[in-house]
Amino acid sequence: MSYLEPTEFVTKMVDAGESKVYMSTKDTLIRAFMAGATLALAAVFAITVAVKTGSPILGAVLFPVGFIMLYLMKFDLLTGVFTLVPLALLDKRPGVTTNQVLRNWGLVFVGNLGGALTVAFMISFIFTYGYNIDGGAIAAKVSSIGESRTLGYKEHGLDGWFTVFIRGMLCNWMVSMGVVGAMISTSATGKMAAMWMPIMLFFYMGFEHSIVNMFLFPFSMIMGGDFTIIDYVLWNELPTVLGNLVGGFVLVGLPLYYTHVKTSAERKLG
Repeated sequence: MSYLEPTEFVTKMVDAGESKVYMSTKDTLIRAFMAGATLALAAVFAITVAVKTGSPILGAVLFPVGFIMLYLMKFDLLTGVFTLVPLALLDKRPGVTTNQVLRNWGLVFVGNLGGALTVAFMISFIFTYGYNIDGGAIAAKVSSIGESRTLGYKEHGLDGWFTVFIRGMLCNWMVSMGVVGAMISTSATGKMAAMWMPIMLFFYMGFEHSIVNMFLFPFSMIMGGDFTIIDYVLWNELPTVLGNLVGGFVLVGLPLYYTHVKTSAERKLG
């Protein structure tokens, strides 16, 4: 694959963040909606594979197809804009303000949520023939996941909350490595390979991804998961979003920016 040096692709990261800040409201919402919907389909696909084959690792191996599709279509996930958009502010790009960064995050959040919820209702409808029959083994599996990753954390109180937060950090550390890694190549094949590895890792390890969860937990509730919306928001989505923000920006965006764009003077020997 055609390889770009870090100094080149990190500049591309800042450029990408700036372009997202200036994107129109319509375009931002549509791209975010499609990203949330695509990722939701990938999640239910991976769970279906894992349930039907009895092999969770196979589901994890195949899950990255959703990320690859949405990345190649230039759709936007909240996890990605957490990493890229603040760099435009940090780099003092003309006209980029804190309010514009927050506006972008808010619009992408709303769009991702809309896409994920739409797919949750569509998949729940077809699994139950219009809510007339049981959802089967896959629905039961998703329900159990929803309960364990809300009420299971709640049982441990503050320690459980910080467990979700750290899992969110680790998740977007890997997801953002995939997004940024795709920038090292100018070929579609190279971009796919660079994204596949970290995305597969996060999914198999059960790290928490805010947009996957926007689909997973509402779908779980529709399929009979015994937890409330408050349980989901307080004990999963909120700490996951915050963890995703810290993981993407602090563990990926900042280190790359400060060592490849805002580099320190070379050390002189002797």
